[in-house]
Amino acid sequence: MLILTRIFTWWNGATLGALFDIGRRGAFVGEDGQGNRYFEERRASIEGRKRRYVVYKGLAEASRVPPDWHAWMHHIVDAPPTVEPLRRQKWELEHQPNMTGTVHAYRPKGSLARGGKRASSSSDYEAWQPSASTEKTS
Repeated sequence: MLILTRIFTWWNGATLGALFDIGRRGAFVGEDGQGNRYFEERRASIEGRKRRYVVYKGLAEASRVPPDWHAWMHHIVDAPPTVEPLRRQKWELEHQPNMTGTVHAYRPKGSLARGGKRASSSSDYEAWQPSASTEKTS
């Protein structure tokens, strides 16, 4: 079953065809802390730039690419982070992938997904209720 998912599905990682093509035309550049591997084509394309690829380890989710590799992938910096790492600011947090839709997603207090009830506020909506005097009698 694993071989069939590698042939036909891209969301479980690169397909065999993609791996063959990247291996034939690309050169390995580096790997990030999550195990994602990065490649660059050996020859420049028509535009004069070399295409860059990421082969995800596991689920193919673009938010799993750290900022330094993202900058390299999008030609913002020329040298990959393995050669020239980005300078980190002391106020920067460690990169985290997008957890929306997973069990690790942020659920604020009062969220229905968290099973809680929202705290009432002074400006809560109150539905209109007809009073006994305004009801029509037939």
